[in-house]
Amino acid sequence: MKEHTIRFSRVDSAKFFRTLNKRVNTYFKDNDLSRTGNWKLHLKTIVMFSLFLTPYFLILTLDISQWWMLLLTIVMGVGMAGVGMNVMHDGNHGSYSSKKWVNKIMGGSMYILAGNVYNWQVQHNVLHHTYTNIHGHDEDLEAGRIIRFSEHSKWRKFHKFQHYYSVFLYGLLTFNWVLTTDFKQTRRYLKKKLAYGKLPSPLKQWSTLAVTKALYIAIWIIIPMLILSIAWWKILLGFFIMHYTAGIILSIIFQLAHVVKETEMPLPDEKGSMKNTWAIHQLFTTVNFSTKNRIVNWFTGGLNHQVEHHIFPNISHIHYHKISKIVRETAQEFNLPYNEYKTTRSAIIAHFQHLKEMGSKPAISL
Repeated sequence: MKEHTIRFSRVDSAKFFRTLNKRVNTYFKDNDLSRTGNWKLHLKTIVMFSLFLTPYFLILTLDISQWWMLLLTIVMGVGMAGVGMNVMHDGNHGSYSSKKWVNKIMGGSMYILAGNVYNWQVQHNVLHHTYTNIHGHDEDLEAGRIIRFSEHSKWRKFHKFQHYYSVFLYGLLTFNWVLTTDFKQTRRYLKKKLAYGKLPSPLKQWSTLAVTKALYIAIWIIIPMLILSIAWWKILLGFFIMHYTAGIILSIIFQLAHVVKETEMPLPDEKGSMKNTWAIHQLFTTVNFSTKNRIVNWFTGGLNHQVEHHIFPNISHIHYHKISKIVRETAQEFNLPYNEYKTTRSAIIAHFQHLKEMGSKPAISL
């Protein structure tokens, strides 16, 4: 990847972002609101951590059947996804609280989700938010060779089945964090000197990675093996089911925002320049879904309001529903797109239709 070669246009004769930013600032000022989280986010944090951790302690302390244990591992997976979308995400964007140390703690919940803060901030905050949907720069578009998200990726024969098998692979997202992803990313990002803020020393990053992975394995695998009187493979199966549940939820929600027909995947010109300014680029490459559904709004941590999140990543997700009207009206005023699916179902259908289209053999251009 050549992240440093991409340059967004600085020409916005209509001054879209300046107008939008002024209107959003006025909203917060007139309503005497902070851009960060409030009691609603704090209450949600308690609920999500309870969903994630309470089943763990119940499994370790209560004499319950293995079928109940299985059910509780699924609940843990739901809670795991909830913590990631609502707590860790805002924390690592610096929008959970106005206090840096609180954001650091909440962002650090990434470690009990099997991930690594440095890696996540580089991949998400730097690469994804800066180079959204740009092939070869936004790593969210990469799935090795097995899934083809973009027309710019090489087509292989097995891709014609990807709209069938992809959903099964999506569940492996967080499980791969445990096994390989964090180690590969640390090596790659340190080599490229990529960072969100200050670049950590290689010794510190590798040490942090090793210690947190060891603690993670101890908490979620070794301790249950020492306490529970069940076969070791059943504990590993429960661990896998927890991750698979979280992976399915997180992967599908992530894909609905960017990998659908309505979103563009533009490439820079030969000089590395993009057609649009960064803010306008976000409108063309991002889509909302199910924004009228209170349950979806609450559980996904505002990830269904991706248009608002991508333009204002430092505003807590609890405000997205309110400022969405401002963003929508301003975009329409400047004759710019505001992509949105009315329901989660329609967004899911659009995603898998896109996968089917990308899996079809490309026509030979003459």
